[in-house]
Amino acid sequence: MELLFWSCFVGGALFTLISTLFGDLLGGWLEGVFDFLSADFLKPIISASAITTFGGSGILLSRYTNINSIAVLIISILIALLLSVIIYFAYVKPMENSENSVGFSNSELPGKLGEVTVPIPSNGYGEVMIKMVSGNTLHIASSWDGRDIPVGTLIVVVNTQDGVVQVSELYEKDESNT
Repeated sequence: MELLFWSCFVGGALFTLISTLFGDLLGGWLEGVFDFLSADFLKPIISASAITTFGGSGILLSRYTNINSIAVLIISILIALLLSVIIYFAYVKPMENSENSVGFSNSELPGKLGEVTVPIPSNGYGEVMIKMVSGNTLHIASSWDGRDIPVGTLIVVVNTQDGVVQVSELYEKDESNT
């Protein structure tokens, strides 16, 4: 039984060392091979820590306690599972959430709503503030339909061209009633 514990301990430690040193290289070679195993608890950091902990706790319990080998096996499994859960919720889950980008691409702008901050003349440029997930962004804007658009008007982005957003009024004014 002690051979099993030592094998798990050394194997887990070697896996951790190899993945630390050559992780990017191996990840490039094996990219997409294990996508069908996308369960969070099968991530390498969790698996390696569980195997290493199982081996280490098994070694310590079998050497320094008088517990029988079946009880040592069960306790080692429970310790490994407990540490894996702690690693998942204390490290892996928070790191997954921190990888979200707040950047955007100009190709995402058409259809976004905003407001004119500098008036847009019919044949010139003004400025609009567009509401994005990451916050408000300012863009140079031109009128898509060739109309003057005053400050404070709600707009929708129709197109982007050469770094300039082409916008149109969200609600057109009915000029027949004025």
